Formats: sequence, C-alpha cells, structure tokens
Amino acid sequence: MLLTGLLSVLSPVVLLTILGGVVLGIIFGSIPGLSATMAVALCLPISFGMPTVQGVALLLGLYIGGISGGLISAILIKIPGTPSSVATLFDGAPMAERGLAGKALGTGILFSFLGTVFSVVLLMFLSPPIAKFALKFSPYEYFAVTVFSLTLIASLSEGSMLKGLLSGCVGIAIAMVGAAPLDSFQRFSYGHFNLTLGFQLLSVLIGFYAIPEILIAARDAAAIEEKPIDFQMKGFGLSVKEFVGQIPNALRSALIGLGIGLLPGIGGGTSNLIAYASAKKASKTPEKFGTGIIDGIVASETSNNASIGGALIPLLTLGIPGDTVTAMLLGGLMMQGVIPGPMLFKNNGPLVYSIFGALFVASVMMLLVEFGGIRMFVRLLKIPKNILLSVVLCLCVVGAIASNNRLFDAYAMIAFGLLGYWLTKMKFPLPPLILGFILSPTLETNLRRGMQLSGGDFIPFLTRPISMVFLGIAMISFFGSIIHDVRRTTMNKKAQA
Repeated sequence: MLLTGLLSVLSPVVLLTILGGVVLGIIFGSIPGLSATMAVALCLPISFGMPTVQGVALLLGLYIGGISGGLISAILIKIPGTPSSVATLFDGAPMAERGLAGKALGTGILFSFLGTVFSVVLLMFLSPPIAKFALKFSPYEYFAVTVFSLTLIASLSEGSMLKGLLSGCVGIAIAMVGAAPLDSFQRFSYGHFNLTLGFQLLSVLIGFYAIPEILIAARDAAAIEEKPIDFQMKGFGLSVKEFVGQIPNALRSALIGLGIGLLPGIGGGTSNLIAYASAKKASKTPEKFGTGIIDGIVASETSNNASIGGALIPLLTLGIPGDTVTAMLLGGLMMQGVIPGPMLFKNNGPLVYSIFGALFVASVMMLLVEFGGIRMFVRLLKIPKNILLSVVLCLCVVGAIASNNRLFDAYAMIAFGLLGYWLTKMKFPLPPLILGFILSPTLETNLRRGMQLSGGDFIPFLTRPISMVFLGIAMISFFGSIIHDVRRTTMNKKAQA
C-alpha cells in the first residue's frame, strides 16, 4: 500500500504536473492581489479531467507554491504577495534595502521548505490523535484562542502601545462592516448593496500595504535609485552558525503554524503574525525586530508553511477544511469521488500515501525552483520603482477585482490605501490592524455561538479547562506587555534626562 502510493507519485507525468503546479503557485503567490486560493480555484476544473493522483498532486503543488511564493514580493517590493507573508516583509524588506535581498530570500526559502516538511511528517504520523484533540475544541475554546492571539497586538506595536491598540481596533471595526455572523444582521452598510457583503481580505491587505508604498515612492525622489544587490551569497546566504541559532525559533514557529492550521477559519494568514510576535517576545533583542534580521523571516516563513500540514490534518481525517484553500481541496477530492474522513485511510490507503508523497515532492520542487530563481528575483531591484510599482498597482487592481468579481473591491482597496498612508505617516503600526481584521470574525462568531450554547451565560468560557488555560495565558501576555512597555518608557526617559 505504501509502495504503491509512493510509486504513483514518481511517474514522469505526475512529477511534471507537480512541477507545473509549484511554478504556477509561486507565480500566483508572488504577485500582489493573487494568491494560492485563486491558483487552486482556477485550476480546480483542470484537475477534474485528470486521473485522481495527478489531479490531487496538481492542487497540492499549487497550494505549496502559492503559500511560499508570497515571500518574494514581500521582501523585494515591501508588498506581501499573500496574507501568509505579511510578517515576512517586516524584516525581509529592510534586509533587501541594505543590499541583502539574496540572504533574505535564501533564508525565507530554506525555512519555508523546512516548515512544510516538518508539518508533513507530523501529518503522516500524528494525524489521528491530533485531529481527535482538535475535536475537543468548542466555540468556548476557539474564542479563548482568538483572544490570546489578539493580545499579541501589543508585541506587533512598534513605539506606542496605545497606537498599536487603536490600530487593532480600526481593523476590528473594518471587519464588522456587512452581515453579522450567524444571523446576517446588516451593520454599517447604510443601504449600500456592496457594503452588505463586507470588505474582502485581499482589498484590505493590498490597500494597507501596496498603496502606501506606491505613494511613498511617488513622494520620495530617491525611490527611483537602484538598490545595492547582493550576489556574493553562498548556499542560502546564511552561515551554519546562524542556521543552528535559528533552530529553536524555527521549531517554535513550526508548532505555532501547525497548531493554528488545525483550527478551522484561522490559517496561515494569522500564524505568520503570531509566530513573529512570539519570536519577538522570546528574543533577547526584541528591539532589532523590524530593522532587518533573519529571526523575523524564519518565524514567518516556517509558521505559514507549517500551517499547510496543520490544515490538511482535519481535512483528511475528519473531512473538515482548515482554510479556504483546503476547502477547495475538499471539493477537488470529492469531484474525484474521494470522501475525506475517518474511513479514508482504510478505504483509500494508496491515495493517502500518494498525497504524502506529493507533498514531499512539491516541497523539494518548491525549494529548487525558488532557490534557482533567487538571482532573477533579486534583479527586480534594478528596475526603477516608478516603473515597477506602476505595474504592481495594475496587478493589485486586477487581483482585488478578481477575488470577488466586484469593481467595488478596487475602490475599497484605494480607500484603504489612502487611510494606510495617513496611518503610516502618523506612525500607527499596520500589523495590529491586519491581525484585528483577520481575527475579528472568528472572535465574534465563536462568542455568539458560545453564548447561544450556554443560554447567555459567560461562565463556561472561564471554566472549561482548555478555554481557561488560553484565557489565563492571554491575561499574562497582555499585562506582561504593559509592564514591559512601562519599563521601556521609563528607561527611555531616564536615558534622555
């Protein structure tokens, strides 16, 4: 069974299909406005006409390539290609500006590969027990985990914590526009049809990161100067000592990505921000984060790729998709006549091992394709920004419209861009805003579900063991951040005196 499944992946046709999926996924992931979700959606009808193993392998190649490809634009042009690569630009872009684009890309590519392999290994050996544990999560536990995630806003706030919290509140407020979860009650739509559907993540993400960068480049005459380019890198650009020093960070980030990938509705868009905040908290030099160090890239890229295996665990063992991409994978499997769930491992054993083999092959191909293309990617920095960002702006508009087939999303993207430019100018951090926007629907949905289950009683949120532990950790994290911020402010005042 194991041998049959693995051999089916090693056929030339399937290998070429995986390679094509990985390359196409990287292209979609690296272009702002497009994403792994869109790549899988466009190729889903193509996979239906293929044999089962080949069709599934194509979708998995697109998934892995799409998630990893976002690091390219995040590092080179300070615009995340996908929501999963938002945290990568915090340190990747400053490294590129210092002429270390090759090292930043090499580090991101290497740890993307390691994060994917780590999660796939756990997917193979620990799927049933991990999925069984995830089943214990009710709305109470999801609410507590989301609250804990929101407390990390403090860690993502540079400078003033108050501005960071206000930025997070802006993100939550934007997420509340449109139909409320569960009962679809209209909020802040003011009778406007497009507002009843709310704002799409891509419009918000591109608006707050792409448009301000383009406006800043247009304002700054120095933005058209060529950046120094590092071609003298050996291997992946980091030394053995640096690699070994990043192992604890990578392991912690991989576990965060795996754990968040398990939870439906959260996914890699959140895991990279949480892993980045956790790495910053654990660091002995947190003030260096955001200035261009590899720690931030390692945390972001390891976690977002580890969430791939995490999201596939409930999909394969329970038939529950962990994010939008795995929801499409579920559709692709069902179109092929394969029903994910507890009986999949028993009834379709060879296919399961084919999926594991395809994930490993796609991971290796992703590593080789991106590593082989580093020099070509870095050459993008030679293109004057006034030309490069004009092209990027057009792609952003296309991506915003294509995500939901609405011209309104392009207008919303521009509006968010102007707001983002003003917030950046006023030194409000944008990461808390994105985290608040992503987590707000999950928080509200599970709060309301929990209140319905308990008949309006909040006590179960505080007394269930898993929920109580996460809420306790959230309180420690929140008050610890306040104490740290007060101490830092006091020390700065003493230094200035």
